[in-house]
Amino acid sequence: MSTKSFNLNINQKISPFKKKIEIDPDKSISIRSFLIGAISQNISINSNVLESEDVISTIECLKKLGVKIKKKSAKNYSVYGKGLGSLYIKKNMELNFGNSATAARLLIGILSTTPGIEIKIKGDKSLNKRSMKKLIELMSKFGATFLPKNKFTFPLKMISSEMPVAIKYNAGVSAQLKSAVIFAGLNAFGTTKILEQEKSRDHTENILLKNTKAIRIVNRGKKIIYIEGRKYLNPINLDVPGDPSSAAFFVALTLLNRRSSLTIKNVGLNETRIGFYKLLKKHGGKIIFKNLKRKDNEIRGDIFVRSCSLKPIKASKEYYVNSTDEYPILFVIAALTKGTSTFKGISDLANKESNRIKEMQKTLRQVGIKSKFSKDGLKIFGKGMINANNKKILIGDLGDHRICMATFILTLLTGAKTKIRNFETVYTSSPSFLKIMKKLGAKFEIQK
Repeated sequence: MSTKSFNLNINQKISPFKKKIEIDPDKSISIRSFLIGAISQNISINSNVLESEDVISTIECLKKLGVKIKKKSAKNYSVYGKGLGSLYIKKNMELNFGNSATAARLLIGILSTTPGIEIKIKGDKSLNKRSMKKLIELMSKFGATFLPKNKFTFPLKMISSEMPVAIKYNAGVSAQLKSAVIFAGLNAFGTTKILEQEKSRDHTENILLKNTKAIRIVNRGKKIIYIEGRKYLNPINLDVPGDPSSAAFFVALTLLNRRSSLTIKNVGLNETRIGFYKLLKKHGGKIIFKNLKRKDNEIRGDIFVRSCSLKPIKASKEYYVNSTDEYPILFVIAALTKGTSTFKGISDLANKESNRIKEMQKTLRQVGIKSKFSKDGLKIFGKGMINANNKKILIGDLGDHRICMATFILTLLTGAKTKIRNFETVYTSSPSFLKIMKKLGAKFEIQK
């Protein structure tokens, strides 16, 4: 996949549309399918996986660790599993996770309890800025060492535990940390116990569920996950649904673009991923889920959406965990909806690919939308649908795909003259984004 840098220029509003589309496969599930295939026995089959830069970074890291991965056709792969504790890499070799925090946190979870691993770990400019403090603290409990001491950003050196022992963990909003603990626990001695304080994405558990000796889930008000270490893992055969986070941007565009409607086929509608849709429905959004079915322990279906007028959004902190990736586009919706919208419990957005609160405030300010952030809450003073063709938006090189996508939607709806630098970062999660936009009638210029 080409990672050549390019800027995007947009200066024209989009016309009404009535279309059917398919979106890119789910990134979270695609990355997990390769990681779990690698530590399972025998050959796993992964179908309809996302071929984005984050997923390719994951595949490249696994190949360096001795895993054979064969591409059978577009989006379809065989993973020749090595089994738990069998990944291997020469001492002081380097793993580069690119832009993918998911691949970084989850693979470090696996490697922390894989004996004999001593490696350098790093990411791209954006990932190297992100704090890995919580991950490092958790993996240290399993016995892994990270050097230099008290440094919590990449690049780092990691030495795995020779005698990894199970831990107890109270999981918060981060599904990545929960998954890292599950992966580390799979190869530790004893039973790792995870108490889910906040309900977060459960794709890791869903893929592993057939391994009844390795994972057991008890729901007593709150979910408890028991991981029995060092058990045989069966190969997986997984078909990845469409990504609900990528779909959210097209849903937002349709809701706000007059006389428009859209059907998005075969989207993953896991309960832990649809906070964005529930929130918008609650505020008047015309969104319907159709043709729901369960496959590979995941609910999937079609999303039908049509334009309508929305009420100002009031998002309590409970929504954050199930719609983290969608907050930049929620801020755009709030800006173009008349009245004051409020978002609570969002302080974690500061440690994403960029500080998403600050950067989105900056973007909205460029089209005259005021907002105010205080103590974990953001207020956006929405003006309703504005005409901004006398305004200019410039987005610098943030390395943040969600900000690029949200700004694109803002521009298509308001007509602002916009330049988004390094738009190629969108390919980390949604390589078909521009192709779908073209199909919907968006006009833009790629500047290499």
